[in-house]
Amino acid sequence: MSKRRGEQRNWYALPYDERRKLMKGHARVGREFAGKVKQLITGSTGLDDAEWGVTLFARDTFQIKAIVYQMRFDPVSAEYADFGEFYIGIQLPLDELFRRLQL
Repeated sequence: MSKRRGEQRNWYALPYDERRKLMKGHARVGREFAGKVKQLITGSTGLDDAEWGVTLFARDTFQIKAIVYQMRFDPVSAEYADFGEFYIGIQLPLDELFRRLQL
């Protein structure tokens, strides 16, 4: 992810207090998923186009979908975030995979 720096919306052109207020609202949305989703925020190494990465962990993939969906309506995400690719993976024993695929 990166913060938008366009002509119409530039995160870094906002006053610090306004950015802080917006991030408090963004965090409020995230806290609704406390105990359901854990996050790991990583900084960019400069080898890609993103400023940082957000990795989400959950036992139920529905919770990943739910938090991403909720966050897209948050002004910080909707107006100022530039998203890269989304990837999702599931770890489970092979017999469980076959059961879910009905094989």
